[in-house]
Amino acid sequence: MTKMRHVLSLSGGKDSAALAIYMRDRVPNMEYIFSDTRKELNETYEYLERIEDYLGVRVNRLNAELGFDHWLDVYGGMIPSNHRRWCTKMLKLKPFENFIGEDPVLNYVGLRADENRSGYISHKPNITPVYPFQEDGLKLPDIEEILRVSGVGMPPYTKWGRSRSGCFFCFYQQKIEWVRLKETYPDLYDQAKAYEQVYEGSGNTFTWSERESLEELERPERMQSIKDEHRRRQLAKEVRGDNLTLEQVFSRAERTDEADDEACLICTL
Repeated sequence: MTKMRHVLSLSGGKDSAALAIYMRDRVPNMEYIFSDTRKELNETYEYLERIEDYLGVRVNRLNAELGFDHWLDVYGGMIPSNHRRWCTKMLKLKPFENFIGEDPVLNYVGLRADENRSGYISHKPNITPVYPFQEDGLKLPDIEEILRVSGVGMPPYTKWGRSRSGCFFCFYQQKIEWVRLKETYPDLYDQAKAYEQVYEGSGNTFTWSERESLEELERPERMQSIKDEHRRRQLAKEVRGDNLTLEQVFSRAERTDEADDEACLICTL
């Protein structure tokens, strides 16, 4: 019989990083993988190296030959969106399944106990997902504590307000995150903007941000309005807490991140 393999996919996000740390001594023969789109932030690669130092093992990098631009050409220049998630399929899911082959595998996923969402994961019969954080009741504060105690810390991009890992032009970004990308890495913003071209297949121009091109979004008055709206929402959240019970306040405090429920688990955890 083929021996069961144990595989944990790292995305460069806090949850998968914390899960790798959490499972290191529980599953000594764990295999760690990272599917590289070649469009990650440099901070993501640096964070992976930090995780490797803690684990004491090398994380397998998939997609050594093919990256986002290759598959963009294959799809005729049509950039992905939440309705056209070919990026996750071709750059994350397929490389993962190829790495696994037909071996029986337990795939460790970093969904927390305070999350109620599903994701885009493999449904091959030889791959069984496992959710240790949910099984053990670990929530956001626990994940942050794991990262703090280990010395790995939170992903560095969270310092300037980005909430997720994945490509720097990920279409699941909030409007405020596009603004922060523009202000922090204007060169990457310009690269993302250059992808917004007319798709010859339909004559339509597809945009990363819903109903708005990055050229429109980067106008000073529009950026300011996004900042103002974000600030209003943050204040509204604080105000809404006035009439909550203490238990509700603590419960809400445990969910400070705003991950999209539809975002791809293999990309953003």
